[in-house]
Amino acid sequence: MATATERRRSLWVLVAAATLTVMAGAILGPIVPQIQRELGVSGSAAGLIITTHGGVIVLASPLVGSLVDRIGPRRPFVGGLLVYGLGGGAGLVVDSFYPLLASRVVLGIGTAAVYTSVTVLIYELYEGQAMERALGYRSSANSAGAAVWPLIGGAAGALAWNAPFGVYLVAVPLGLLAAATIPETQSAGDAAATDGSAEEAAGGIGEVLAVFRDRPTLPVVYALYFGANALLYVIVVFYPQFLAGIGVTASLDISLYLAANGAAGGVSAITYDRLLRYAGRSTLVGAAFVLWTAAFGLATVVGTAVGAALPVILFGLGIGLVFPSTFAWVEAFAPPDRQGQFSSYIASAGYTGQFLSPVLFGALVPIAGVGGVFAAGGAVAGVAAVGLGAHRLRGAVA
Repeated sequence: MATATERRRSLWVLVAAATLTVMAGAILGPIVPQIQRELGVSGSAAGLIITTHGGVIVLASPLVGSLVDRIGPRRPFVGGLLVYGLGGGAGLVVDSFYPLLASRVVLGIGTAAVYTSVTVLIYELYEGQAMERALGYRSSANSAGAAVWPLIGGAAGALAWNAPFGVYLVAVPLGLLAAATIPETQSAGDAAATDGSAEEAAGGIGEVLAVFRDRPTLPVVYALYFGANALLYVIVVFYPQFLAGIGVTASLDISLYLAANGAAGGVSAITYDRLLRYAGRSTLVGAAFVLWTAAFGLATVVGTAVGAALPVILFGLGIGLVFPSTFAWVEAFAPPDRQGQFSSYIASAGYTGQFLSPVLFGALVPIAGVGGVFAAGGAVAGVAAVGLGAHRLRGAVA
């Protein structure tokens, strides 16, 4: 069992690593046009440099989760940080498209390992309110990363088109620090003692479906995380288009609105464990749905640069409530000996939501414009709020 000092020391390493999972794509957003020019590729091809790692995370996360269940989360965490740093930092020396794309695949594998290992380490190193606090800090770090990394990427890109890739190398010393500070957890010893039984327990898709049948709340939690990420990327992808329509076109100005979204999420997430003293997770998630409904509703009618800040702030406040609730619910409902496997599905659900968001909501742009996209997002959040309220009412009556 980790000592109190080890848990305190580990928390800040885990929080720092959590920001890297956001940085994986966010830091390159401002330099996509530069990548396009320097490599002589189309805009779509340049965009693949940002999105490829997400697809790899969706595919690699279940494999990482099974590995975590077999050997514990510490070694995949340390190894993932090193792979992340080397895969991301390769962009400093790669100057052609396909080798750079291959390095992004390596980055995706490292990110998948870090993402799932951070989750399981929090589950195993902390308990009770300490775990809720750690989950809140983790989500706050993600939100802070979403606010800060694009600004750093833009600043580094002003020095050289490939300078932002050098920032990924920060994961290498962080991995060495993790090797020195993160303790082995109970699951690592259990995995060694059972000599592969965890691998047998993981089973295939039939075993997963059996768990979902016995624990029907779990797929609902993954659907929640999928939906939250899909709505988040409605903001990321379509809000700049909306801002252009009201005269906000400078890239720095646009990044400030997205930074406000991340900062608001960080505020609500860092107070998450304290909010739980006054309201349950379902109540906080219901409040987030209401905030999202209001945010998208306001976005359909606001017409000034100042007023446009309010929707992204409201949406960010909701994100800071939903993300830690999702992780806490998975810890509560997943089989105790398969936390790695079922935690990995959070990453797969989230990145799938991000990937599909422009496809699902973008089809509305030719029909109803960007305002129609926000109206659809508000409708989704509103239906979710009503559904959650009705479910809780039925439970109260029963």
